[in-house]
Amino acid sequence: MSQPAAKPAAQKDTAPSQIALNLVRGALIGTVETVPGVSGGTVALVVGVYERLISSASSLMSGVKEVAVSTVRKDPAQRSAGYQRIKNLPWALLLAIFLGMGVAVVSMAHIMSYLVEEQPVLTSAAFFGMVLASLYVPFSFAGKWRGRDWCYALIAAGIMYFVVSVPPAGDMSNPPWYIIMGAAAIAIAALVLPGLSGSFLLLSFGLYQTTMNAVSNFDLTYITLFGLGAVLGLATVVKGLEWVLQHHHHLTLVVLAGVMLGALRALWPWKTDSNDLLAVGDQAGAALIWCLVGFVLVVLVILADKIFNKPKVVHQETI
Repeated sequence: MSQPAAKPAAQKDTAPSQIALNLVRGALIGTVETVPGVSGGTVALVVGVYERLISSASSLMSGVKEVAVSTVRKDPAQRSAGYQRIKNLPWALLLAIFLGMGVAVVSMAHIMSYLVEEQPVLTSAAFFGMVLASLYVPFSFAGKWRGRDWCYALIAAGIMYFVVSVPPAGDMSNPPWYIIMGAAAIAIAALVLPGLSGSFLLLSFGLYQTTMNAVSNFDLTYITLFGLGAVLGLATVVKGLEWVLQHHHHLTLVVLAGVMLGALRALWPWKTDSNDLLAVGDQAGAALIWCLVGFVLVVLVILADKIFNKPKVVHQETI
């Protein structure tokens, strides 16, 4: 009796059921990216595609760099290696994830903007519950926690608590191109740093409503500038994060758990316009219910991902 190796990830990604699952994963990531205080990176961790996305983004950047450098140096071998690196990316996974994200962002931008404005308490409560449940992911993936790990996590939580305490800036309805690209480059870090919300950063820059309106109204000029800024941000952040995950995996997840804990401050339902926390107030009962709904929803997502991604062992007799 022998056990054949598991199917390569790339082959698994092309299965119809896996494509459908990855579309849903992308839609979940895209949906939460439209909500201030909730990180798309957190959802990527929850649904089990975070590290593959980071690795793929890093390989893409390396491949593009090799092609660009080889073009200048006129080095066919290096150019071929760069193209091969790009070709070997898990395109079935990436296309499904980003298609799902794109559709969700376009579909949900208007809805989420409305909910955040019209039902801020209940919306924040629901996503507070989601992020609270999501703490399980980096906590469990980090493995055994030691005394110093708790110290690192608390320090990270304190820093993030301070970051999300910054009062939001005033609205900028017609920002210059360099502000749009710069904000996008910083906000895209939310896709690679679980616990950090891109939408919250945009809110702090005063660009949240402007960006949501641009997506809802298909403002191609704004969207193009934002996309270019996002690519710039990915090019400068992804390589460093991949290295940290490869060489300090445990510590990275410990710190990310702390970051997510501190980020909960941004989702407290009762706050002033200047981002100061208030005591529990109106709609307390409904807020608790929606918090529990959000918590249970993430628990179901985690359980579903464990079921779908449970390794299957097929026994086959050798002759």
